Amino acid sequence: MILSRGKNDSASSRHLPNASNTSKTAPPSLEEFIMKRDYTGAKVFLEFTLDSEDQDKQIIIEQWLAFCYFHLGDYQQALEQYQKIQRLEPATNGLNLNKAVCMFYLGMYEEAQNLIADIPNTALKLRLMFHLAHKFNNEEQVMNLLETLQAQVEDQLSVASMHYLRAHYQESVDIYKRLLLDNKDYTAINVYLALCFYKMDYYDMSQEVLEVYLNKYADSTIAINLKACNRFRLFSGRVAEQEIKNISDNGTFGADMIRHNLVVFRNGEGALQVFPSLLNIIPEARLNLAIYYLKNGEVQEAHSLIKEMQPTVPHEYILKGVIHASLGQHLNSREHIKTAQQNLHLVGSSTAECDTIPGRQAMASAFFLYGQFEEVLVYMNSIRSYFVSDDIFNYNFAQAKCATGCYKEAEDLLMQISDADIKNQHTYCMILAKCHIHSGRPELAWNIFITRDSSSEAFLLLQMIANECYKYGEFWVAAKAFDMLEKLDPSPENWEGKRGACAGVLYNLATKSEKSRPHNGIADVIGLLRDSSNPQAESMIKVIRKNASLVK
Repeated sequence: MILSRGKNDSASSRHLPNASNTSKTAPPSLEEFIMKRDYTGAKVFLEFTLDSEDQDKQIIIEQWLAFCYFHLGDYQQALEQYQKIQRLEPATNGLNLNKAVCMFYLGMYEEAQNLIADIPNTALKLRLMFHLAHKFNNEEQVMNLLETLQAQVEDQLSVASMHYLRAHYQESVDIYKRLLLDNKDYTAINVYLALCFYKMDYYDMSQEVLEVYLNKYADSTIAINLKACNRFRLFSGRVAEQEIKNISDNGTFGADMIRHNLVVFRNGEGALQVFPSLLNIIPEARLNLAIYYLKNGEVQEAHSLIKEMQPTVPHEYILKGVIHASLGQHLNSREHIKTAQQNLHLVGSSTAECDTIPGRQAMASAFFLYGQFEEVLVYMNSIRSYFVSDDIFNYNFAQAKCATGCYKEAEDLLMQISDADIKNQHTYCMILAKCHIHSGRPELAWNIFITRDSSSEAFLLLQMIANECYKYGEFWVAAKAFDMLEKLDPSPENWEGKRGACAGVLYNLATKSEKSRPHNGIADVIGLLRDSSNPQAESMIKVIRKNASLVK
């Protein structure tokens, strides 16, 4: 958006070769290729006429070749063309400015800035400096240069693009709409509008505006890709992939972008083959590779990708917060948790994001890390309708419900989850078991334990079941749990828990309590006590048998 999409300075300053009026039977001229935006055809046409003994004509051809390479997105080749021209004739300010623009697109920001330092100010140079200042995070220079930009279309497009880069999408929309009112034939502005609406999660509006451009230029790679992204958000990756199947893997402009997005549409398939080579080409590749590592439990690898990243837009802050939260839990690091809290709270409390879905998710996550679960529920309830069938949302929602004592609601949420990876997690089993106990179904909690392996996590689950059932008066399940604990660890604490739980079972039997009870009554209690090596067990059995008539 720093350049007018018309001819560049060096190309437009000379006449087009073979651009005179031709008959209908004559082959296409260069001008016809350019007007149709067929830059590949124009490049082939120019290469065919390249061998010329006339140096002036050769320079003109080289300039148009550079123009075509630039508009095909091959900025490296365009730069090499300008360097070739420089060897044929002395460099002009216009030539150096065009080289600097190519360098900007190649990420060679310092080289571009040094090259234009002594060039007199022009509208194009000021726009380029404006964007370079943004890349160098020189906020003072950005604001100073902003004042130099005029009301002309190219300058306003640069201002709008700067708002876009800073995630100020509504400001960009306002500029684009104003420009379209005065320049209805500038159809490409609809693509920029559509990009803003996409970033604002208005996918239907984005598609509606985009169709205005696609109706005129149905072969646009950028527009087709954006349509695919809208389809991905509205429907699925499979539907999105159908939109770009005709332009994928054909070496066209935007091939790297298409390769990147195909991996996203395929839910990360091929991420390790595609994303690493695009880290310095497509900014989103770094973020998506970090997300891939995060989803696959490779938290350290995700952190190494983003640890030097200085977030500038909300989704970068959110990703950094999530990665630090995961790393903090993995390493039991309070420092990482604190960094996560700061990044997530910053997004959730910002005026631009506080009422968006990602903003409220971020704030809920921050409060979750703070341990303020009542506040978590406030934010999660406000966006609940958007995530009714989302397993991850329901998992987090259930944890917050459980932490605030809403056990039945938490149990219902946990039972809705179908993701096998989540259901196999130790935390999931612990929370679900606790919810079963507090919802009056302790036997379900016991069933969770007996289906687990004999790991240290299963031991912790058993301890939780024993203690929670005891506190909640579900003495029979508590007795079974303490009996198992005593066999694994015959400590005085486990015997005392078992003894107290057995006494509680007898009390429930005597009082006809509705709490869970053994199938065979007193016989089952005596069976548990008989398995104990503690000398007090036999004394208890004698007392129980003596008073058995009281607890029938």
